[in-house]
Amino acid sequence: DVNESKLDLDIDWPGVFKHAHAVSKTNPFWNELSASNPFVHDIAASNRNKNNKYLSILKEKPYLFSKVSSNRDSLASSGDELDIDCLLRKTSARRSGRSKSVSDFLDIVDNQRFNPHKTTPQKTIPSDVTWLQNDREAYKMAWLSHRQLTRSCLDLEAMSHSPGWAQTQATDIHVVCKLNHEGGSVQLPDSDINIHVPVGHVLPGEFQEVGLKAILNPPSSFNNELSITVSPLIELTLSNLNTKEAIFLEVKVAAKVKNDPLSQVMSDIVCFYSLDKEGPFKKLENCYTYQDTIQVKLRDLSHVMYAVIAVQANKIQPPATNVWDYVQRTISVGIYGPKYIHPTFTAVFTVFGHNYIPGKLTICDIKKGGKNMPPVVFQLWGKHTFLLEKPQDLNISLVSCDPDFEVKMEDQSKNIKEEELKTGEMVRQQFLFSMLGCREMHFFVFLVQIKVLKSSQVTQFHVTTPDPAPKLSGIINRPKRLQNRKEIKSAPLLLIPTVKYPKFQDKTLSVNTYGVALKTVLRQNKIDYLLEYFKGDTIAILGEDKVKAIGQTKIKEWYVGVLRKKIGLVHCKNVKVISREQAMDTADSELTTRNLVEQIALPFKKLTYIYSVVLSTVSESVYDWRALAEVLGYSHMSLDDFNEAHADKESERVAHVVKRMKEDCHANKKKRLFLYELIVALLKIDCQGLVARLTQDTIILTAAVKLGKYWRELAEKLARLTKQQIEAYEVPHQGKNGAVALEMMWKPAYDFLYTWGAHYGDSYRDVLQDLQSALDKMKNPVTKHWRELTGTLILVNCMEVLRASAFSKMEEEE
Repeated sequence: DVNESKLDLDIDWPGVFKHAHAVSKTNPFWNELSASNPFVHDIAASNRNKNNKYLSILKEKPYLFSKVSSNRDSLASSGDELDIDCLLRKTSARRSGRSKSVSDFLDIVDNQRFNPHKTTPQKTIPSDVTWLQNDREAYKMAWLSHRQLTRSCLDLEAMSHSPGWAQTQATDIHVVCKLNHEGGSVQLPDSDINIHVPVGHVLPGEFQEVGLKAILNPPSSFNNELSITVSPLIELTLSNLNTKEAIFLEVKVAAKVKNDPLSQVMSDIVCFYSLDKEGPFKKLENCYTYQDTIQVKLRDLSHVMYAVIAVQANKIQPPATNVWDYVQRTISVGIYGPKYIHPTFTAVFTVFGHNYIPGKLTICDIKKGGKNMPPVVFQLWGKHTFLLEKPQDLNISLVSCDPDFEVKMEDQSKNIKEEELKTGEMVRQQFLFSMLGCREMHFFVFLVQIKVLKSSQVTQFHVTTPDPAPKLSGIINRPKRLQNRKEIKSAPLLLIPTVKYPKFQDKTLSVNTYGVALKTVLRQNKIDYLLEYFKGDTIAILGEDKVKAIGQTKIKEWYVGVLRKKIGLVHCKNVKVISREQAMDTADSELTTRNLVEQIALPFKKLTYIYSVVLSTVSESVYDWRALAEVLGYSHMSLDDFNEAHADKESERVAHVVKRMKEDCHANKKKRLFLYELIVALLKIDCQGLVARLTQDTIILTAAVKLGKYWRELAEKLARLTKQQIEAYEVPHQGKNGAVALEMMWKPAYDFLYTWGAHYGDSYRDVLQDLQSALDKMKNPVTKHWRELTGTLILVNCMEVLRASAFSKMEEEE
């Protein structure tokens, strides 16, 4: 028999299974358990059929988890050849080695695919389970509670047919931080909930452990005609009550009081506090509110405390009908789904009564075959916020933008009632997706549309699903739907706290390939981005790839070349390619890195962009505001130039620098262009990945504007969309007359191009080239007059030679 007072890894597993066989004869529930528990199913099956291939790897290698391995990196097909020690090291010490889910194993595969370098083995910290050793009932309850959300599923072969089992894991999002007498701040991950601990809060030599946790459903008693909650219920824990100073709770909430005098007088954002989760709650007076942020001073400290933020009205004065009329209320929605998609899966649309959208969510009401499934942990796929004037009935619809997938007919449109929004609690709606036919699995994009039924307000956004589950095979060959070219990686896009940006060097380009012109080409009507040359000219050829684009009348293949300090395309058939050693005179084909950057960025002088999108993308992807300020010409800036609102986070400082440059460009429109100068600056700090992302975004937007109503022809050529699919893109943008206005036609065009581009993943070169080819083949090609897409193809083909010449390899190695 197994000794239940031990939780050590070295357990006599064969003994356990023998014991289980004996139990099966006396346990009346044994046959029912196998329907929901893969472990019991494995054991039962093994007793019935010794040759069953769906067996847990624990029966093949009982001592798998107790083996010591110093350096193992196997990626073989069976789970017992995975680096289990790596799994135990990388996961939390509070979870035992036997409670890891298949999602954890798949994470190991992902990490080893993309980070093949071996990591230094570390010691595994054993879980503190001494308190369970002498209490059999406590051990039993702890085991059952833990297993409820952290079932391990090692049945790797059956996993691909069962979308639920591989997704489950513990999900409570909380943070614990240990601070000394110098104090500090603690932030709940992925939220605007902070605790600030002042200097001297505890005595020198003592420590304070601060814990923060968000409970998604706030107390229902605060949601009525006079009050609405605008934050989750916040649980705050302290380890040390021997304190000298109060602490501060700071929360950014999902509403702000309107600016009109009546709203300002009749309502206020307040904090309620309690020592018990169920209450009673008392209103705190030590509150400071600025727009949608509240800071609360907590004096009466306890080991466990609860707080919730609400908007409270003194009374309702007509024409107001409830407290919603006094505030600008933000509604947050999240789309959740499994970690990996399957041929059939469920996506969950969730409405929150606050602006905290967790990265993971436990779903308890998933059904499969008419039966309730055990709790499943879903991942956040996408989120969106919008203003809602008052609680109203909402209609939610999800539409697949990929012909390979569809939403189940009865799930395509669902309603959320006004009464549900008034409760302030989470509201969920499930949508079942399924794959059509037996095609290869791949990620895809779907459209989420939210309609306010009593008005014409429509909000929509796109969501990209994750990939299918990777295969655990000896050699990981991820299925590719497209021939990906060699992509340019950008160190500044790595999610690391600090990045050392290389120093841009203005020097002559290093070119290895040249071309000798076989004929003279001079055009009466000049065409942007196409070179002119005389027979015998030596042209420097940049990059290995050829560009396909329309010339004067026909689509041709071109090299990117340099001649007489100008960059452009030269027809491949018009030059003889030679090596650097064969070139006689290269003086006319020399170019400096500064001139290269300034010329390849020229298309951005004429591209359409959305300023807010550019600002957020750059601020999230640049990690050193000083480096950006220097290349933008603001090297004189210092921290003193930032106000308090911009001084806390690096992303806010970067955003401040970009805004400063935008204002200066706006003040001198005739000589300065914002997007052009920004792209030049990003190229000079080697942010090529970020430039590629901005290039694709702006090209898609500009192409949509240029196409207008002709996007339908493009959609037929690019994706073979049917008339019904094209109409589905246009429905959200139709006016009262049931048609899309000509000036609004760019919107469905943008929706289509965005969805189409998302299928390429990071292959931005393929996006640009395939879009160029498709536009060139239209009846009346817009690319005959709109050449900026061709210009961006020149840009992406010059990135490698720019990096090789402008940035020192010695500096990168340091």
